[in-house]
Amino acid sequence: MSKPKFQTEWEEIDEEYQQLQETHKIYRQKLEELTNLQSTCSSAISKQRKCLKDLRHSLTRGAKTCDEKDLELITDIRTQIKEKENFFFDMEAYLPKRNGLYLNLVLGNVNVTLLSNQAKFAYKDEYEKFKLYMTIILMFGAITCLFFLNCRVTDEIFNFLLVWYYCTLTIRESILMSNGSRIKGWWVSHHYVSTFLSGVMLTWLRSVPAVLLPERLLVPAASTGREESAGPHSGFTTQ
Repeated sequence: MSKPKFQTEWEEIDEEYQQLQETHKIYRQKLEELTNLQSTCSSAISKQRKCLKDLRHSLTRGAKTCDEKDLELITDIRTQIKEKENFFFDMEAYLPKRNGLYLNLVLGNVNVTLLSNQAKFAYKDEYEKFKLYMTIILMFGAITCLFFLNCRVTDEIFNFLLVWYYCTLTIRESILMSNGSRIKGWWVSHHYVSTFLSGVMLTWLRSVPAVLLPERLLVPAASTGREESAGPHSGFTTQ
């Protein structure tokens, strides 16, 4: 007697489930091994950095009293120390590390390290696409503000988009830098300043732009002039 179809399907699903459990068990073991290896590498790098720092101080003291031959050796060792420190920077790009002050304030102490080159390149590509798309959107937003020059709503929406855009840029750039991207400091600083200025524009008082427009100054001035001329002498005739 043949098995019912649903029983056959259930047995296949149950067999795949058992395989899945075994695969997940292996995954958790590998993940634990990976975590231990990351901790070991991070500790070893910290120890190496400290030893190289102490050695650099010893070389500085020794360079003052050594002869020419030893001075050449010291110079060569210093060059190798610098190469090792650069190599440590590349190694740390694949290891979890504490976030900087800005990421700690925004995200907390969350691990943002991407473990593979493919993931790093994909995130960098998303960052570039985000900049391109938002630049196009903000360009159309600026044109819209030109057509609705005296509309407070469009100005606030545009300035809110600017604040959100630059805040998001600074966060993404901080994550990229944590993953080894050599983004220039002036580029990131420019976005911090832009975030601050956009926030100032967003929270600007409603009355301030009116002061900056000459045509709006003329109406109150003319009204004030008429009130003053009609003030103390109103109702009297000159002789």
